[in-house]
Amino acid sequence: MDTKNIHISDFDYNLPDERIAKFPLKERDHSKLLIYNHGEVSDDIFYNLPKYLPKRALMVFNNTRVIQARIHFRKATGALIEVFLMEPADPTDYELMFQTTGRCSWLCMVGNLKKWKEGTLERDFEIKGHKLTLKATMDRSKTTEKSGGTNYWVDFEWDNSNVSFAEILDAVGELPIPPYLNRKTEESDKTTYQTVYSKIKGSVAAPTAGLHFTEKVLKDIDAHGIQRDELTLHVGAGTFKPVKSEEISGHNMHTEYIVVHRHTFERLLSHDCKAIAVGTTSVRTLESLYYMGVKLVTNPDASEEDLHVNQWEPYDLPHNEEGLVLIDGKPVTVKQSIQNLLDYLDRDGLEALHSSTQIIIAPGYTYKIVKILVTNFHQPQSTLLLLVSAFVHGDWRKIYDYALSHNFRFLSYGDCNLLMP
Repeated sequence: MDTKNIHISDFDYNLPDERIAKFPLKERDHSKLLIYNHGEVSDDIFYNLPKYLPKRALMVFNNTRVIQARIHFRKATGALIEVFLMEPADPTDYELMFQTTGRCSWLCMVGNLKKWKEGTLERDFEIKGHKLTLKATMDRSKTTEKSGGTNYWVDFEWDNSNVSFAEILDAVGELPIPPYLNRKTEESDKTTYQTVYSKIKGSVAAPTAGLHFTEKVLKDIDAHGIQRDELTLHVGAGTFKPVKSEEISGHNMHTEYIVVHRHTFERLLSHDCKAIAVGTTSVRTLESLYYMGVKLVTNPDASEEDLHVNQWEPYDLPHNEEGLVLIDGKPVTVKQSIQNLLDYLDRDGLEALHSSTQIIIAPGYTYKIVKILVTNFHQPQSTLLLLVSAFVHGDWRKIYDYALSHNFRFLSYGDCNLLMP
């Protein structure tokens, strides 16, 4: 199959607005669960998920935490400007960014941009009884240089060197719920739009398959002898970016940043490099690891930035029928690739790999690591629906027809799938 020539119109379905869950259920783990097992479809309640999973498997979760990425400023003219944090620019490291005091810079989307052509925006607020002023100034020269003009470089300053940027966001930021919910963020979203295991701040959207898990379900997974592990992919707003081109070759996939620790590589190797992925973000990270490890075969001195996986890399590289990349005519196995990454960490004395991926997974892609997928129901004509179709070998419509005819709830706060092709 020529993946690049796929017509996105072939991945359309009718999703009535009333089927989009505007709010979560009161109890997370009481969502419905659709089970797709080798072509057969049935349903259950999410809290029964562990009984369907193979014992002694490895289950991988994305532990990213959604930040309050929307900041509103009001100009003296009365114009409301929304600054939406997209990607840390200075410092570029997420952890350092949230610890920063006094000043920092982000690449941002700007709402009502025409009303902010120049000058500094200001917003007064209080933290722990202290009055502060947050200032935002756009640097258009760096915007062009760093982001191609799609996002804008914004410098932030605040007048208290004892206050971190994380505290600033907690005080003035707003949690960005998905645009298709067509409602304002409510106080309850601060809890319900985070997974119970979220830890590492950086996402502007939740890894929503994880929203169904409770401590009780996680303990039940442990009791079934399934090993849990975590990685981090910071979900960008690009996850909601529609495919506007007729063929997917015209779609520019967004870049997302990942962190994978040594223990994850070790556990993958001990599980024959097979995993159950919770959510499409975990899928994109795990599958990208294979191609990162492949790069190290020919470029063992690559930097972490050099390991970035480009959008079409999996399709452009020579590969065999199993999808394994061929170097000098020999396939690079998944085990070899993951071992390369572990050796890379050892060589440089690193505890974790920090890199990025732009991978697009669509029909024609052969999965290397992910064997079972837990995921929500995705929007029509989306890259996430392409990912699901590739996973179930094109059988996505059977799954979605079943869900629509059996009263399943869709999208971020909706019900869940367990896919076992």
